[in-house]
Amino acid sequence: MADESGSVLELQGITKRYPGIVADDRVDFDLRRGEVHALLGENGAGKSTLMNILYGLTKPDEGEILVGGKHVSFSSAKDAIESGIGMVHQHFMLIPVMTVAENIVLGVEPVRDGVLLDERGAEERVRELSQQFGLAVDPTALVSSITVGQQQRVEILKALYRGAEILILDEPTAVLTPQEAGELFAIVRSLQADGKSIIFITHKLNEVLEIADRITVLRRGKRIDTVSRQGATEEGLARMMVGREVLLRVDKAPASPTDVALEVKDLQVVDERNLEKVRGVSFTVRRGEIVAIAGVDGNGQTELVEAITGLRRIASGTVAVRGREFEGHFTPRMMIDAGIGHIPEDRHRRGLVLEFNLAENIALHDYDRPPDSKRGWLYPARLVQRAARLIKEFDIRGGGPLTLARALSGGNQQKVVVAREVARNPVALIAAQPTRGLDVGAIEYVHRRLVAERDAGRAILLVSLELDEVLSLADRILVMYEGRIVGEHAAGAGEEEIGLEMLGGRKEAA
Repeated sequence: MADESGSVLELQGITKRYPGIVADDRVDFDLRRGEVHALLGENGAGKSTLMNILYGLTKPDEGEILVGGKHVSFSSAKDAIESGIGMVHQHFMLIPVMTVAENIVLGVEPVRDGVLLDERGAEERVRELSQQFGLAVDPTALVSSITVGQQQRVEILKALYRGAEILILDEPTAVLTPQEAGELFAIVRSLQADGKSIIFITHKLNEVLEIADRITVLRRGKRIDTVSRQGATEEGLARMMVGREVLLRVDKAPASPTDVALEVKDLQVVDERNLEKVRGVSFTVRRGEIVAIAGVDGNGQTELVEAITGLRRIASGTVAVRGREFEGHFTPRMMIDAGIGHIPEDRHRRGLVLEFNLAENIALHDYDRPPDSKRGWLYPARLVQRAARLIKEFDIRGGGPLTLARALSGGNQQKVVVAREVARNPVALIAAQPTRGLDVGAIEYVHRRLVAERDAGRAILLVSLELDEVLSLADRILVMYEGRIVGEHAAGAGEEEIGLEMLGGRKEAA
């Protein structure tokens, strides 16, 4: 499939314009056989647009695509698939009520007797593929019953089943735990050894240096450079991505905590199956400090945050904001009015209404009260004015107050959520996975903003799966394991000790 230059794929001078923005500006890119080529850039740099063009989902305004040295023009994803290109999107395209095998063969189902679906044949073919590439997954399992990491494997198998020789992985680790990300890298190496060529879209510098052979950096729609992994550094790549030096560690003064803003006492929370997920958790967060909860995903952090913010009923215990206690069933509105701000871990499900514009999303908490409304009358112009001010203050790129939230990149969507929650001047700010899926520039911004809010006297509760983020930001660290707080540490604690507690190395509270 490779041409004489060794490239299986070339993009030449790709340009895509939208009203008011050039998403890709004369971008060149090439991919060699058996190579992992990382496409690196900030959110909104043009990475996904470029790959949507390659996959036939978007038509370029200018430029050419060559596959195996031959010029091609794709009008749909079907055209790209027929040319041996497969794409695994960041947000999976699976049908939950169907089995793994049914999802994989959908649209190209094997038949017997000319008309009947050959379910057994489909399951056997899926099983063979999964064994060949180390993609362990049960063909008979319902997609709704398998983990996110396994769903990603199903998406990869879908592409392989259709004969893909070139795989586009769009932000493949954004929704994975560190353990699942490690498993994905092993799968990528297996595919590479089989001669597959892989485009790995990401903004995570450590992943690039671990998995890629070459790295192409985009910035604001332009190709900055293509470099080999050998000799590349996180600092150098970050500089190319952002166009300036980026602080990869947070620079902050010691905390000066004052009175208690948030207190959790003996909190117990159960899940939908009535299984205990939070088991007698107690802690305080003071004004002027960042308290971080560290832990491996699935140890009760999500349920804890949902309980504190009123999204989940607590079984027993209390949550107090400035001394005002809440127990039993209390609503998110009650917690917002009490002074709780919440940056949720899933900005699409909990943080934004994607079909609302930015002005409407920023006003979600306050649309029913002055100055946004009065005596039942809403004042849209005031919503737009406030949104314009916050868009400028929080450096939200990609649109204005009337732009739909879904039109923004992930990093800028997160900035909208941060702007809304911070602008209300909460007593305590709950930041759950605040940098999940963000690029290095957006991460630096969110970190600086959290520290600024701490220094302004806000109480910050940070919940993060990224141990580096916890160690960098926290003034105090609580370690959560199997629904309990099993350790407490001051800033500067050792990564090894905290990591051991995260895996259950200690069972008693420190």
